[in-house]
Amino acid sequence: SGVVFGTWPGSRDIVRAAPKLRIGAEILGSLRHPELDFGPFFERGIPIGTVAPAFGGVVAEMCLGLTLASLRNIAESDRAFRTGSERYLHAGNAGARSLIGATVGFVGCGSIAHRLELLLDPFDVTILGYDPWLEPANLVARGVEPVDLPALFDRADVVYVLAVPTPDNEGLVSRELLGRLCPDDLLILGSRAHLVDFDALTELVAAGELRAGIDVFPEEPLEADHPLRVADGAVLTAHLAGALPSALHEIGRMVTADILSVLDGGTPVRLQFATHEVMTRLSPG
Repeated sequence: SGVVFGTWPGSRDIVRAAPKLRIGAEILGSLRHPELDFGPFFERGIPIGTVAPAFGGVVAEMCLGLTLASLRNIAESDRAFRTGSERYLHAGNAGARSLIGATVGFVGCGSIAHRLELLLDPFDVTILGYDPWLEPANLVARGVEPVDLPALFDRADVVYVLAVPTPDNEGLVSRELLGRLCPDDLLILGSRAHLVDFDALTELVAAGELRAGIDVFPEEPLEADHPLRVADGAVLTAHLAGALPSALHEIGRMVTADILSVLDGGTPVRLQFATHEVMTRLSPG
Protein backbone atom coordinates (compact mmCIF):
# COMPACT_ATOMS: atom_id res chain seq x y z
CA SER A 1 0.00 0.00 0.00
CA GLY A 2 2.97 2.35 0.42
CA VAL A 3 6.37 2.78 -1.19
CA VAL A 4 9.54 4.58 -0.14
CA PHE A 5 12.40 5.16 -2.56
CA GLY A 6 15.77 6.87 -2.35
CA THR A 7 16.57 6.47 -6.06
CA TRP A 8 14.04 5.93 -8.81
CA PRO A 9 15.19 3.80 -11.78
CA GLY A 10 12.15 2.55 -13.69
CA SER A 11 9.77 4.54 -11.50
CA ARG A 12 7.02 4.63 -14.16
CA ASP A 13 7.04 0.85 -14.42
CA ILE A 14 7.06 0.48 -10.64
CA VAL A 15 4.03 2.71 -10.22
CA ARG A 16 2.12 0.98 -13.00
CA ALA A 17 2.88 -2.43 -11.48
CA ALA A 18 1.53 -1.42 -8.06
CA PRO A 19 -2.24 -0.95 -8.35
CA LYS A 20 -2.63 -0.54 -4.59
CA LEU A 21 0.08 2.11 -4.29
CA ARG A 22 -1.15 5.03 -2.18
CA ILE A 23 1.89 7.18 -1.35
CA GLY A 24 5.44 7.75 -2.56
CA ALA A 25 8.34 9.27 -0.64
CA GLU A 26 11.92 10.05 -1.57
CA ILE A 27 14.48 10.01 1.22
CA LEU A 28 17.41 12.02 -0.15
CA GLY A 29 15.87 15.43 0.49
CA SER A 30 15.15 16.67 -3.05
CA LEU A 31 12.45 16.31 -5.67
CA ARG A 32 15.00 16.82 -8.46
CA HIS A 33 15.71 13.23 -9.52
CA PRO A 34 16.47 12.65 -13.22
CA GLU A 35 15.28 9.04 -12.88
CA LEU A 36 11.98 9.95 -11.23
CA ASP A 37 8.92 10.26 -13.46
CA PHE A 38 6.23 12.16 -11.58
CA GLY A 39 3.64 11.64 -14.31
CA PRO A 40 2.25 8.30 -13.08
CA PHE A 41 1.88 9.66 -9.54
CA PHE A 42 0.01 12.74 -10.71
CA GLU A 43 -2.11 10.72 -13.15
CA ARG A 44 -3.31 8.41 -10.38
CA GLY A 45 -3.56 11.11 -7.72
CA ILE A 46 -0.91 9.44 -5.57
CA PRO A 47 0.84 11.92 -3.23
CA ILE A 48 4.60 11.90 -3.57
CA GLY A 49 6.78 13.87 -1.21
CA THR A 50 10.32 14.61 -0.15
CA VAL A 51 11.87 14.46 3.29
CA ALA A 52 13.52 17.87 2.75
CA PRO A 53 11.77 19.43 5.78
CA ALA A 54 13.76 17.09 8.03
CA PHE A 55 16.91 18.99 7.06
CA GLY A 56 15.63 22.55 7.48
CA GLY A 57 16.47 22.99 11.13
CA VAL A 58 19.90 21.39 11.13
CA VAL A 59 20.99 23.19 7.94
CA ALA A 60 19.86 26.49 9.45
CA GLU A 61 21.82 25.63 12.59
CA MET A 62 24.98 25.01 10.55
CA CYS A 63 24.49 28.32 8.73
CA LEU A 64 24.37 30.12 12.05
CA GLY A 65 27.46 28.22 13.23
CA LEU A 66 29.42 29.19 10.11
CA THR A 67 28.30 32.78 10.58
CA LEU A 68 29.58 33.07 14.13
CA ALA A 69 32.76 31.11 13.40
CA SER A 70 33.62 33.60 10.67
CA LEU A 71 32.36 36.92 12.03
CA ARG A 72 33.91 36.42 15.47
CA ASN A 73 37.20 34.94 14.15
CA ILE A 74 36.51 31.68 16.00
CA ALA A 75 37.86 29.38 13.29
CA GLU A 76 40.83 31.65 12.64
CA SER A 77 41.69 31.81 16.35
CA ASP A 78 41.45 28.04 16.69
CA ARG A 79 43.87 27.56 13.77
CA ALA A 80 46.27 30.04 15.32
CA PHE A 81 46.25 28.24 18.68
CA ARG A 82 47.30 25.01 16.99
CA THR A 83 50.42 26.67 15.60
CA GLY A 84 51.20 28.74 18.70
CA SER A 85 50.42 32.01 16.93
CA GLU A 86 47.23 33.05 18.68
CA ARG A 87 46.56 36.74 19.29
CA TYR A 88 44.86 37.87 22.48
CA LEU A 89 42.19 40.47 23.22
CA HIS A 90 42.08 43.42 20.82
CA ALA A 91 44.70 42.04 18.45
CA GLY A 92 42.77 38.80 18.04
CA ASN A 93 39.59 40.72 17.23
CA ALA A 94 41.09 42.57 14.27
CA GLY A 95 38.53 42.40 11.48
CA ALA A 96 35.90 40.74 13.67
CA ARG A 97 32.34 42.01 13.86
CA SER A 98 29.17 41.18 15.74
CA LEU A 99 26.06 39.61 14.31
CA ILE A 100 23.96 41.63 16.77
CA GLY A 101 22.05 44.32 14.90
CA ALA A 102 23.42 43.28 11.51
CA THR A 103 21.52 43.28 8.22
CA VAL A 104 21.26 39.83 6.70
CA GLY A 105 19.98 38.75 3.31
CA PHE A 106 18.34 35.47 2.28
CA VAL A 107 18.75 34.30 -1.32
CA GLY A 108 15.84 31.89 -1.15
CA CYS A 109 13.28 32.20 1.61
CA GLY A 110 11.93 28.66 1.90
CA SER A 111 12.04 26.18 4.76
CA ILE A 112 15.72 26.62 5.65
CA ALA A 113 15.36 30.41 5.72
CA HIS A 114 12.24 30.14 7.84
CA ARG A 115 14.07 28.06 10.44
CA LEU A 116 17.07 30.39 10.28
CA GLU A 117 14.81 33.37 11.00
CA LEU A 118 13.97 31.81 14.36
CA LEU A 119 17.64 31.26 15.20
CA LEU A 120 18.54 34.83 14.23
CA ASP A 121 15.73 36.45 16.20
CA PRO A 122 17.78 36.95 19.42
CA PHE A 123 20.42 38.84 17.42
CA ASP A 124 17.98 41.63 16.50
CA VAL A 125 18.92 41.49 12.83
CA THR A 126 17.21 43.18 9.89
CA ILE A 127 16.29 40.53 7.32
CA LEU A 128 16.15 41.13 3.57
CA GLY A 129 14.80 38.43 1.28
CA TYR A 130 14.81 37.52 -2.39
CA ASP A 131 12.58 34.68 -3.57
CA PRO A 132 10.68 34.76 -6.90
CA TRP A 133 8.63 31.75 -5.75
CA LEU A 134 7.00 33.63 -2.87
CA GLU A 135 4.62 36.58 -2.84
CA PRO A 136 6.13 39.72 -1.26
CA ALA A 137 3.23 39.84 1.20
CA ASN A 138 4.25 36.38 2.43
CA LEU A 139 7.74 37.66 3.25
CA VAL A 140 6.46 40.84 4.88
CA ALA A 141 4.21 38.78 7.14
CA ARG A 142 7.33 36.93 8.32
CA GLY A 143 9.21 40.14 9.03
CA VAL A 144 11.37 39.85 5.91
CA GLU A 145 11.79 42.86 3.63
CA PRO A 146 11.42 41.81 -0.04
CA VAL A 147 14.21 43.22 -2.21
CA ASP A 148 15.85 42.50 -5.53
CA LEU A 149 19.26 40.86 -5.65
CA PRO A 150 21.36 44.00 -6.25
CA ALA A 151 19.75 45.72 -3.25
CA LEU A 152 20.25 42.64 -1.11
CA PHE A 153 23.96 42.43 -1.90
CA ASP A 154 24.40 46.19 -1.48
CA ARG A 155 22.76 46.31 1.95
CA ALA A 156 23.47 42.99 3.67
CA ASP A 157 26.37 42.38 6.04
CA VAL A 158 25.75 38.62 5.80
CA VAL A 159 24.23 36.91 2.75
CA TYR A 160 22.80 33.40 3.08
CA VAL A 161 22.45 31.35 -0.13
CA LEU A 162 19.59 28.99 0.70
CA ALA A 163 17.57 28.56 -2.50
CA VAL A 164 16.59 25.24 -4.04
CA PRO A 165 18.65 24.64 -7.20
CA THR A 166 16.64 24.82 -10.42
CA PRO A 167 17.55 24.97 -14.11
CA ASP A 168 16.87 28.72 -14.00
CA ASN A 169 19.08 29.70 -11.08
CA GLU A 170 22.47 28.19 -11.91
CA GLY A 171 25.06 30.86 -11.18
CA LEU A 172 22.37 33.18 -9.84
CA VAL A 173 24.86 34.70 -7.40
CA SER A 174 27.08 36.15 -10.09
CA ARG A 175 30.50 37.73 -10.02
CA GLU A 176 28.83 41.14 -10.31
CA LEU A 177 26.67 40.49 -7.24
CA LEU A 178 29.58 39.13 -5.23
CA GLY A 179 31.53 42.26 -6.13
CA ARG A 180 28.91 44.37 -4.36
CA LEU A 181 29.95 42.91 -1.00
CA CYS A 182 32.67 44.52 1.09
CA PRO A 183 35.78 42.70 2.36
CA ASP A 184 34.33 42.38 5.86
CA ASP A 185 30.97 41.14 4.59
CA LEU A 186 30.21 37.43 4.72
CA LEU A 187 28.56 34.98 2.34
CA ILE A 188 27.23 31.69 3.71
CA LEU A 189 26.68 28.96 1.12
CA GLY A 190 24.23 26.55 2.69
CA SER A 191 22.14 25.01 -0.09
CA ARG A 192 24.04 24.13 -3.27
CA ALA A 193 27.13 25.45 -5.07
CA HIS A 194 24.98 25.36 -8.23
CA LEU A 195 23.61 28.80 -7.25
CA VAL A 196 26.96 30.61 -7.11
CA ASP A 197 29.67 31.54 -9.59
CA PHE A 198 32.09 29.43 -7.56
CA ASP A 199 35.19 30.48 -9.48
CA ALA A 200 34.42 34.12 -8.74
CA LEU A 201 33.69 33.33 -5.11
CA THR A 202 37.03 31.52 -4.81
CA GLU A 203 38.96 34.38 -6.38
CA LEU A 204 37.38 37.04 -4.17
CA VAL A 205 37.86 35.07 -0.95
CA ALA A 206 41.45 34.16 -1.82
CA ALA A 207 42.18 37.82 -2.56
CA GLY A 208 40.77 38.95 0.78
CA GLU A 209 37.90 40.83 -0.87
CA LEU A 210 35.17 38.75 0.75
CA ARG A 211 34.65 36.26 3.58
CA ALA A 212 32.71 33.04 3.16
CA GLY A 213 31.38 30.11 5.13
CA ILE A 214 30.92 27.17 2.78
CA ASP A 215 29.40 23.73 3.37
CA VAL A 216 28.79 22.63 -0.25
CA PHE A 217 31.08 22.54 -3.27
CA PRO A 218 30.77 22.03 -7.04
CA GLU A 219 32.69 18.77 -6.74
CA GLU A 220 33.09 16.78 -3.55
CA PRO A 221 35.55 16.09 -2.16
CA LEU A 222 37.12 19.47 -2.85
CA GLU A 223 40.35 19.27 -4.85
CA ALA A 224 43.41 18.86 -2.62
CA ASP A 225 45.07 21.97 -4.05
CA HIS A 226 41.96 24.14 -4.18
CA PRO A 227 42.74 27.77 -3.20
CA LEU A 228 39.94 27.87 -0.64
CA ARG A 229 41.78 25.34 1.51
CA VAL A 230 44.40 27.95 2.38
CA ALA A 231 42.28 31.10 2.19
CA ASP A 232 42.21 32.97 5.50
CA GLY A 233 38.73 34.34 4.76
CA ALA A 234 37.10 30.94 4.36
CA VAL A 235 35.46 28.75 6.99
CA LEU A 236 34.85 25.34 5.41
CA THR A 237 32.79 22.32 6.41
CA ALA A 238 32.56 19.11 4.40
CA HIS A 239 28.85 19.03 3.44
CA LEU A 240 27.97 18.41 7.08
CA ALA A 241 24.88 20.58 7.48
CA GLY A 242 22.17 18.00 6.83
CA ALA A 243 24.05 14.74 7.41
CA LEU A 244 23.29 14.63 11.12
CA PRO A 245 22.00 11.50 12.92
CA SER A 246 19.08 13.42 14.42
CA ALA A 247 17.97 14.55 10.94
CA LEU A 248 18.19 10.99 9.62
CA HIS A 249 16.07 9.74 12.50
CA GLU A 250 13.55 12.50 11.76
CA ILE A 251 13.31 11.21 8.19
CA GLY A 252 12.17 7.85 9.50
CA ARG A 253 9.58 9.47 11.75
CA MET A 254 8.24 11.68 8.95
CA VAL A 255 7.90 8.90 6.40
CA THR A 256 6.35 6.50 8.90
CA ALA A 257 3.85 9.09 10.12
CA ASP A 258 2.64 9.98 6.63
CA ILE A 259 2.41 6.38 5.43
CA LEU A 260 0.41 5.41 8.51
CA SER A 261 -1.82 8.45 8.05
CA VAL A 262 -2.61 7.49 4.46
CA LEU A 263 -3.22 3.85 5.33
CA ASP A 264 -5.56 5.01 8.08
CA GLY A 265 -7.58 7.11 5.62
CA GLY A 266 -6.01 10.41 6.62
CA THR A 267 -3.96 13.07 4.86
CA PRO A 268 -0.13 13.04 4.82
CA VAL A 269 1.27 16.26 6.29
CA ARG A 270 4.89 15.70 7.36
CA LEU A 271 6.57 15.40 3.94
CA GLN A 272 6.84 18.21 1.41
CA PHE A 273 4.63 17.07 -1.44
CA ALA A 274 5.18 17.62 -5.14
CA THR A 275 2.71 19.53 -7.31
CA HIS A 276 2.52 20.08 -11.06
CA GLU A 277 3.53 23.74 -10.59
CA VAL A 278 6.53 22.97 -8.42
CA MET A 279 7.82 20.21 -10.65
CA THR A 280 7.45 22.37 -13.77
CA ARG A 281 9.68 24.98 -12.18
CA LEU A 282 12.22 22.43 -10.94
CA SER A 283 12.53 20.57 -14.24
CA PRO A 284 14.31 21.77 -17.38
CA GLY A 285 12.43 22.35 -20.60
